Amino acid sequence: MSNGFPVPGATVTATQGTATASTVTDAGGFYVLDNVKEGIWAITVQMLLFASSTQQVSVGSNATPLKWELKPLALADATARAAAAAHAATPRTAGGAVTAQGTPAVAPSPAAKQGLLLNGSVNNAATSQYSLARAFGNTRNSSRNLYTGLLHFDLGNSALDARPYSLTGQEAPKPGYSQVTGIISVGGPLQIPRLLRRGPEFNVEYRWRRDSQSAIDTGLVPSLSQLQDAATSAVPAAAALLALYPAPNVVGNTAYNYQRAVLNGTHLDSLLLHVNGNKGPDSFAGRMEFDSTRADTTNLFGFRDATATLDLATDLGWHRRWANNRFSNVTYAFSRARTEVMPFFENRVNVAGDAGLAGVNQDPANWGPPTLNFSSGIASLTDAQSARNRTETNALGASYELYRGRHNIKLGGDLRRQEFNYFTQSNPRGSFTFTGAALGSDFADFLAGVPDSAQISYGNPDKYLRQTVADVYANDDWRLEPDLTLNLGVRWEYEAPATELKHRLANIDAADDFAVIATVTAQTPEGPLTGARYPQSLVRPDRRIVEPIVGVAWRPLAGSSLLIRAGYGLRADTSIYGPIALALAEQAPFATTIAADNASCPQRLASGPTACTTNAANTFGIDPNYRRGAVQQWQVSAQKDLPAALQFDAWYAGTQGLNGMQQFLPNTYPVGANNPCPTCVTGFVYRTSTGSSDREEGRVQLRRRLRSGLSATATYTFSKSIDDDSVLGGGGPLTPSSSAGAISAAAASTATTAQDWRNLRAERSRSSFDQRHLLNATFAYTTGMGIGGGTLLNGWRGRLYKEWTVTGTIAAGSGLPLTPVYEAVVPGTGFSGSIRPDRTAAAVHAISGGYFLNPAAYAAPAPGQWGDAGRNSITGPSTFSFNSSFARTFRLPSHLNFDFRVDATNVLNHVNYSTYLTTLNPSSVSPTFGLPGGTNPMRSLQLNATLRF
Repeated sequence: MSNGFPVPGATVTATQGTATASTVTDAGGFYVLDNVKEGIWAITVQMLLFASSTQQVSVGSNATPLKWELKPLALADATARAAAAAHAATPRTAGGAVTAQGTPAVAPSPAAKQGLLLNGSVNNAATSQYSLARAFGNTRNSSRNLYTGLLHFDLGNSALDARPYSLTGQEAPKPGYSQVTGIISVGGPLQIPRLLRRGPEFNVEYRWRRDSQSAIDTGLVPSLSQLQDAATSAVPAAAALLALYPAPNVVGNTAYNYQRAVLNGTHLDSLLLHVNGNKGPDSFAGRMEFDSTRADTTNLFGFRDATATLDLATDLGWHRRWANNRFSNVTYAFSRARTEVMPFFENRVNVAGDAGLAGVNQDPANWGPPTLNFSSGIASLTDAQSARNRTETNALGASYELYRGRHNIKLGGDLRRQEFNYFTQSNPRGSFTFTGAALGSDFADFLAGVPDSAQISYGNPDKYLRQTVADVYANDDWRLEPDLTLNLGVRWEYEAPATELKHRLANIDAADDFAVIATVTAQTPEGPLTGARYPQSLVRPDRRIVEPIVGVAWRPLAGSSLLIRAGYGLRADTSIYGPIALALAEQAPFATTIAADNASCPQRLASGPTACTTNAANTFGIDPNYRRGAVQQWQVSAQKDLPAALQFDAWYAGTQGLNGMQQFLPNTYPVGANNPCPTCVTGFVYRTSTGSSDREEGRVQLRRRLRSGLSATATYTFSKSIDDDSVLGGGGPLTPSSSAGAISAAAASTATTAQDWRNLRAERSRSSFDQRHLLNATFAYTTGMGIGGGTLLNGWRGRLYKEWTVTGTIAAGSGLPLTPVYEAVVPGTGFSGSIRPDRTAAAVHAISGGYFLNPAAYAAPAPGQWGDAGRNSITGPSTFSFNSSFARTFRLPSHLNFDFRVDATNVLNHVNYSTYLTTLNPSSVSPTFGLPGGTNPMRSLQLNATLRF
């Protein structure tokens, strides 16, 4: 080693009389001498540009490993040795090389020559005894060879893919579709005749994609008998909305009686430009990307919604070398994005108005049906919301790097200014939930126009949010010893709470444990009840999180491949305040917000959501002292080489989440209980940062390095994760819907809301991503490698057989957790989906006939009690996937290479259910409980071709 750094490639020679043994140091500077007997040996270590070192060593069973310190040669000594080596070679006369422009090549100056000698990059054609290619050193015949390019195509077609799987068990028509992606890329030096001989390097890429995706949407729609009853008993508003439901087209299935083959398309045009160049110690780089995406989706009802996005991103960077060990970097980034959502009925048909619904927004941009939710599993009637959103980000970063001795130090910081401009309404047409609380059947309640709950939010259509994010950091990669490296760092990140440009934010000012609440706005940020002063964001900033980072890599045994790594780090979340500010901007007095239930505040479909004095004017509030979430992680791993080109790795990692988001409904009580506080206001969601999470993970991996053309990896992971966090534990009740894949969240606004606001600890359970067992395996085999693999095969047979590569990826794991939901409205609110049922003695998975969960395992909660079934207490379907590819590179004349690849997804065409439906109907049986809620895509093939030049 030299100055604490390993020296690979050094020649180690041991001599004892006439006996000699030699070897070369590896990448870590280690070496092993074979066939060395006990006794005194002279060992010499030699390396170009380093002084040789020789020691007398006693070799025995108790000998300790040697450490060699190589000293770099002085410049004069290095030049002298190189000159001596050059004179020893046979001279060869140069042939008068000329450049591509026809001018004689200029010999380098002696100073430049010596510098290149020290860097080990001299290749002197004048004195070399070997013939060298003229292209060496960019002295080419033509400047065209300086440029590279790429032409790439991805091709897919419905004829190559398997038929989409239908949850009804009946085949549906397979729509024809195609998928085409084209990429063209050109790069090289920028040259302008007579003005710019050799300018900066550039690369231009254009990407063009036209994709269509086929899916089978399935769902439960009103039966023919229900439709006949509706013809005589439905109120006008219900009859008008019922006409949007299609008639059943699947016979003999009471859970999924309708299916529709849909075709969703995506069009993409993308232009990318890279430019980089050098001038003395300075280097510059720039990137500009322009993306235009147009997509359309069709739901179960045949409503076709369109989405268009336009993105522009630019990055500029300056890198300066102040000395051989000191560098600085300055970067600037700018991005702007526009997203437009155009629902099917926008500016076309006023569905809610024509149905006679009052109290809903009548802006033509928001025309369409209200959202209808049914506890029995009938598909929710819904459509997208119109949106015209704009975002912009300006970011500036700077860093300084110092390499001194055994320390690699980096200092830096970043500053980011973000703008979010929203031109949309969150729920302008309203949403109504029917559970059968009035007439014993959710569909009968709908025909009578009596919802169990109603919600609406509109007004304040334009919202201009602003936010600043900053960070500073310091890091030291410290090579403490040849076998020990430390990575020490600290980081401070600050995310300022987002504000609204016109101060149109509103929060809840609560006193006496929510017994009394009032509205506080950013225009007058002083609490009417508490008298507290708030910032204009209405949420106080959190600047207290400092993020340490510690890492260590250690080789405990010299000459051994055993490597131990360990580390600890803490990172804060810097993306929480944007959604919070958006929710605060959609509250009264700047918007109309209602969330009420029929029992305490009578609701009717025709009159739209109606507010009462018992309901809060705002439906959302947040703790003004809300803290940013953070996660701390510690890990340790061991890696060891094994015989037969194998490598074994073992990991352990622990993760703890802090300040997690918890969401609850203040002043609520169980179904059947007396209201403990009749004068308290209800009907609003409140968020705090009191959640936490814990995860433990163990992992082992066996890897076979590339040998005889075969490489492979197998990894097994066992983990457990628990939390009471409303975000990590997200994933609420699932019901049949019109989304591709056939699932959606009913009562999405309360899917992560705690059941009992007085006992948030009861929410602690398995995390929604808690997959206990996961096995991943990959392999790759290339023909014509190794003696047994045909490497000696030549001629046309060798050209035909060699360089084909087959790869595969297999993933198998246990199911993710799901939550059983009792779809009743929380008393005094307009929210549902947070109540859980009681658990019975019946087995959860003891069921057949296409069902995977047993509804008898659950019962309605006891009157006046919350359900005792745990959150995320159901294990969902297991996962399995097998993907593969088949590829080869064909080497063509004139420096052309042609890559061909076939990608296959879900090779075995195995049906993988994505989830189970877990919503229980409070008024009658639940025909969809326990059924699969969707499937992952079936087998598909895609052809890829790339021409590189």
